[in-house]
Amino acid sequence: MEKKSIDVWVGAFVVVGAAALLFLALKAGNLLSLNFGPTYAVSAQFEDIGGLKVGAPVKSAGVVVGRVAAIGFDTRTYQARVTMDIDHHDQFPVDTSAKILTSGLLGDQYIGLEPGGSEKNLRNGAMIQNTQSAIVLENLIGQFLYNKAASSGSNK
Repeated sequence: MEKKSIDVWVGAFVVVGAAALLFLALKAGNLLSLNFGPTYAVSAQFEDIGGLKVGAPVKSAGVVVGRVAAIGFDTRTYQARVTMDIDHHDQFPVDTSAKILTSGLLGDQYIGLEPGGSEKNLRNGAMIQNTQSAIVLENLIGQFLYNKAASSGSNK
C-alpha cells in the first residue's frame, strides 16, 4: 500500500514538472499570451517588417499594451499590413504613430506606439497612418560599405 502511495506522488510530481516545462517553453518562444480581457483591432502598413512575428508584443512607454494578431501583404500598395490587438482599457489617439523596434542589438522585434495629441481615439478596425518600418541590419551594412567604396573611389 505504501509503495502505491509513493508511486502516485512521484507520478503527480512528474506531471506537474512536465506542465511547468511546457509553460516555460511557450512563454520563452512568445507563443503564449495569457490575456483574456477585451481587445480592439487596429492595423498599420509598413514597407518592411523585418523579423516581426505574429504574437510579438505591442508596447507603449515600455509597457505591453497588446500583441500582433496577423501579418499580411497588401497587393494594392505592396506593403505589409500588420493587425494588432490592443487591450481595451488602453486607448490611443487617432494620430498615434507605430514603429517596428528591436529589443537589444539583435533581439526580437516588437511594435512601439507613440500616442499623438488628438482628442479622438482609435476605434476597432482603425488604421494607424504614421508608421516607421524596421531597420534591417543587412541594409545598413550594405549602405555603409557602398558609401565607403564610393568615398574611397572619389579621393583618387
